[in-house]
Amino acid sequence: MSLRFHEIAEGGHRILNPFTNDKLALLGEVARLRQGTCLLDLCCGKAEMLCQWSLAHGIEGVGVDISDVFLDAARARARELGVADRVRLEKADAGAYPAEPGAFDVVSCLGATWIGNGLEGTVKLMLPSLKEDGILLVGEPYWNSEPPAAAYESFGFGPDDFTSLAGTFDRFEAAGVEVLEMVLADQDSWDRYVASQWWTLSDWLRDNPDDPDVEGVRGFLERCRRSHVEYGRRHLGWGVFVLRRR
Repeated sequence: MSLRFHEIAEGGHRILNPFTNDKLALLGEVARLRQGTCLLDLCCGKAEMLCQWSLAHGIEGVGVDISDVFLDAARARARELGVADRVRLEKADAGAYPAEPGAFDVVSCLGATWIGNGLEGTVKLMLPSLKEDGILLVGEPYWNSEPPAAAYESFGFGPDDFTSLAGTFDRFEAAGVEVLEMVLADQDSWDRYVASQWWTLSDWLRDNPDDPDVEGVRGFLERCRRSHVEYGRRHLGWGVFVLRRR
């Protein structure tokens, strides 16, 4: 979908992926964060992860995103949580961000591996800015079971865009990293992420009947509901994988 549709649909979200607050906190523990850890978050969205972890673990870091809407929300959140002095937020194309080589303890990209034209390309894009003993955090969909052909069209995915959980591990291995840990979304995580967009989108349609994008947003809402209940809840998984160089 277009960036604007993305901004509208997730207007009421803080976490822009199918993760709950509990899972976000668990991921911070799993990643073994500590005071002074330096994180680069590519496609950070509203930077909830970066802000929450700065508050809970004392980390510092940089969040990169292309959306002014999300970055404005991220800056407000950093001020709200009192971590604005430890969190820097930059508008940039995450796929071309000129990060300092070897500067970060953790480099993350959750749910946006399109920045490297897929999982393997994104991992290879992330590695140069990572310290030798650092870790990557990559959030990626995978298929829980083989979807029918109609599911690809419904989601707008290509047949090779994602694979099974085991196939995702194979892709990480091919990119030169090993999986150390993982935190996976569950069905409730997906419902809270996807279903909570429906009300936001419906309200926007009621409030903006003359907007030139209204028919596009209406079509997106209809596809979003149908794809989730017909295919997503049964077939589609999502998780964050903790990785390091092999």
